[in-house]
Amino acid sequence: MTLTSRSLLAALAFCLPAAVSAQELPARIKSAGKIIVATQPNYPPIIFKDPATNTLAGLDIEIGEAIGKELGVAIEWQETAFAQMLPSLQTGRVDMVMAGMSDKPARRETADFIDYFSSGAQFYTITALAPGLKTMEDLCGKTVGASRATSWLAEMEAWSKENCVAKGKPALTIVGTEGSVDARTQLKTQRLQAAVQGSEVMPYFLKLEPNTYVPIGAPFTDVRAGIPFVKTTEGNQLRDAVKGALDRLKAKGTYDAIFVKYGLPSSALPKITINEGK
Repeated sequence: MTLTSRSLLAALAFCLPAAVSAQELPARIKSAGKIIVATQPNYPPIIFKDPATNTLAGLDIEIGEAIGKELGVAIEWQETAFAQMLPSLQTGRVDMVMAGMSDKPARRETADFIDYFSSGAQFYTITALAPGLKTMEDLCGKTVGASRATSWLAEMEAWSKENCVAKGKPALTIVGTEGSVDARTQLKTQRLQAAVQGSEVMPYFLKLEPNTYVPIGAPFTDVRAGIPFVKTTEGNQLRDAVKGALDRLKAKGTYDAIFVKYGLPSSALPKITINEGK
């Protein structure tokens, strides 16, 4: 075999994975050369804006960009209100969502989810209130808030019924907030006595604002965060292409390395799955 032949074969071998990956994508997305992804940068370290550059940053950004590279297309991030993410998916304004969205049976009525990390609802309070809230049961009768756009309100209600009301204790007073930032603001002003946040976010807050927040107990739910896709032929094709990309990133070690970078190795899943949230 000549040097030229060997060089040609090497070049073809190098290009093959990208070509195969590109063939997995729907024709519209291959033609556009991009996947439009809805996100909301208010969920550090999953997704936020770098204060130094005002650019999107976080685990989701790095995972998303790695998916795009694996599939040979650009990722176009579109900032979207959380409540509008699934409607935007249904109307075709976006192709998928990366915002730490919980994979819930009710949401699977209109979307399929690729589950890409584990999470859990975590009660927490501020240092000034912590002495009176040492255990989760101490929350009974207290005012506790969380973003109304999440599933946490219903999960708090279920927890309250089982752990407070059923034991003869007063129920939680549950407050829906405009978002996680609003919940933290109300907690700091003591309009709330505790709040709920994803367990994967707590280490970031504890590091960002030392001596401010105190977790209460262990996470009281076990959920899967997922990437939703519309249930159409094109949506299914894109879902499977992204699932394949994530599987390859997992096999290469890229997926786990990103979770380690953000201090969340325990949130990484041993296997990428579809529609396995509870």
